[in-house]
Amino acid sequence: MRTLDLLPTRRSDLQEIAETVDFMEVVQPNKKDNPHFIEANTNEVNLQHLKNDCIVPVFSKDNELTISHANFIETVWDAANSFFSGERIDKPDIRVSHIVKGRIPEAIYKPVNQLLESDKTIYYERMMFCFEVPTIYETIEGNKLTLSIGGVRAYNHMNLYSKKGVEKFKVFIGFKNQVCCNLCVFTDGLNNCLEVSNTNELYRMVLEMFNNYNPAKHIHLMQTLTNSYLTEHQFCQLLGRMRLYQSLPQGYQKDIPRMLLTDTQVNSVSKAYIQDENFGSLGSDISMWYFYNLLTGANKSSYIDSFLDRSLNATEMAVGINSALQGDEKYRWFLD
Repeated sequence: MRTLDLLPTRRSDLQEIAETVDFMEVVQPNKKDNPHFIEANTNEVNLQHLKNDCIVPVFSKDNELTISHANFIETVWDAANSFFSGERIDKPDIRVSHIVKGRIPEAIYKPVNQLLESDKTIYYERMMFCFEVPTIYETIEGNKLTLSIGGVRAYNHMNLYSKKGVEKFKVFIGFKNQVCCNLCVFTDGLNNCLEVSNTNELYRMVLEMFNNYNPAKHIHLMQTLTNSYLTEHQFCQLLGRMRLYQSLPQGYQKDIPRMLLTDTQVNSVSKAYIQDENFGSLGSDISMWYFYNLLTGANKSSYIDSFLDRSLNATEMAVGINSALQGDEKYRWFLD
């Protein structure tokens, strides 16, 4: 694995870097078609569409601009190019949902069937992007894992009816399984509530996250999952407990580690156990690595604003249940 040799040394001048950076335009060759890292009700768009066809929401009380989706993507992409200098950085894959439509003032009184494209305005309430650093990778159980970076912006987590304040973002760095495009997110590689006022602050905090992330530790954690197995009986017991968890009284749930997957996603895990060509294991023991990928595969049906929380939770579940197999009591409820 090249990661250990290539990661930059710890930096003490991240603030200075953020204040002096000249942001570059994302220009990369198109990637080949592959499965999406998220599905749900999302659509694929490109950066030019976000820049040229979408308006930028404002804070209504002072008309101050928010940081646009395009600026968010370019800032993170530029930070990655700086931190991983010399590596190849792929073009971002961008997924959007919850379109917000409007009209220009001149078209206010037009009937809908007479609206021209130039009369309409749009922006997307939720946006997620992901790009790869394909020159940094590892292989686990024959699955190539490539370092991947991305972020989530959800305007529904902000109060746009107030004056301009800090804006909320989610950013991550982890690995993508090239077999299925499942994202593997680890605690150290996720900033789930990044609050900034401008792109310079965003750039600096993204650099800090890169600096704090330990890819070797993340890879080792995933490799440990290949050494443990669930019997078919244990797997069925686990699925039953996961279904039961959603219906437990809140007081009871507090004594059990959290499980964020929905009933529909748990059903997807059971279906994939039978049908998935890469990780299905019907009639035999299933490795915890396979189980982890069943969880991350089911998570691809999450909405954008809940995707990263559930992705991290999938890691917590897989690691916790793996520990329970070794005698730890914290996640034992799911197996008993």
